[in-house]
Amino acid sequence: MDRTDLQQLSKDELIEMVLRLQRPSKDSRTSSKPPSTDKKEKRVNSRPGGAKPGHEPHNRVLADFADMFRDHEPTACKRCGHAFSGDDTMVLAGAYDEIDIPAIRPHVTRHRRFSCHCPQCGTTTKATAPAVATATPFGPGIHALAIYLKSFHALSYERLSGVFMDIFGLNVSEGAIMNMFSRSRPSFQATAQAAKASLRAARVVASDETGVRIEGTNAQHWVFHCKDAVVHQPDYSRAARVVHETMGGHVPEVWISDRYSAQQSHGHRHQTCLAHLARDTAFALEHGEDDLPLRFQLWFGRVFDFARAISTFAASTVASKKRKFDKQLAGLLCAPTSCDLAQKLQAKIGRARDQLLTFCDYPGEVDVTNNTSERKLRPWVIQRKVTNGYRAMWAAQAEADVRTTIDTARLKGANPFQVIASVLA
Repeated sequence: MDRTDLQQLSKDELIEMVLRLQRPSKDSRTSSKPPSTDKKEKRVNSRPGGAKPGHEPHNRVLADFADMFRDHEPTACKRCGHAFSGDDTMVLAGAYDEIDIPAIRPHVTRHRRFSCHCPQCGTTTKATAPAVATATPFGPGIHALAIYLKSFHALSYERLSGVFMDIFGLNVSEGAIMNMFSRSRPSFQATAQAAKASLRAARVVASDETGVRIEGTNAQHWVFHCKDAVVHQPDYSRAARVVHETMGGHVPEVWISDRYSAQQSHGHRHQTCLAHLARDTAFALEHGEDDLPLRFQLWFGRVFDFARAISTFAASTVASKKRKFDKQLAGLLCAPTSCDLAQKLQAKIGRARDQLLTFCDYPGEVDVTNNTSERKLRPWVIQRKVTNGYRAMWAAQAEADVRTTIDTARLKGANPFQVIASVLA
């Protein structure tokens, strides 16, 4: 707006404009922005680190197995000096583990191929060439470690090459590491397809997405999960097409997501993430001029408390609570207010009204928030910050298949490295 436009505004319009400009930026408490974007505040009267007075100490539990035992026995009585012999009874007074990692070096098997000259016909015959002669010299253990460190700890090819040299004394180029991913890709594609099949039969599915760089352009990394599977899917698009292709025509009973339009209308019913709306409510409460956001905040607090304990209530109690919450919400949505932030909050919550209490009809099956999806996306945000993305789509898809395999297995408590090793065995 220029000076002429401003002169045409009324006094009330100018006051409203100034108030809007004075509003602080949103942060992780009052919006869906991640905590990493918040400015760190000075810690006033912060307490020092370390154990606090009265803290009960915790000692390391002894290992299940010991490779070596070193016994320490008294030689003489500390009071009279009597020398102990082998016939005296010794009682175990304490056990302590000393743990260390032995020197690590690669195990090298050198295949030697011989030839033999036939004395009868004069023909020279060579032994059959071993498979390693025409394949990679790196075994499945090195493949598993490279994939684990790259996919699970966000090491770039350059840093991973340095790890192999510094720790193992093994010269592995960045191209060799890339070939390990390419070579291992079919194995993880098979396990990822099995996870996707479980997803396409699920009753409750949740989803979310985050930005990622692929081939130098902005792209998206999607995650879909149910109680039996987790599926990661990179794509250049943030549109609903990705959901349709991933689900393969399957429509679950309930879909859980935030309010993004591309994640709507994929299930027979929908549960909107209440945490997102609660953060919008916190912003309106902090910067608004009405007590309506406070009343919404109290309503969300009661719903969260109920959701945490919903499995302990009888079906009749759950139904009664749902009717009570819905009646209270109806009163809040029609409450009069002159605050524009409160009005916007009313409108946003009103548009999602039929998606707020879906979890009450599926006790223990449907989460009230989409925080689980956000936690499964967190490694990709870290990966994006550390490595700045992927140079090729096939690399992004290969790593997504690895994470799909690992995250699905972790639902049953499996060890990530052992999962990778078993797939490559």
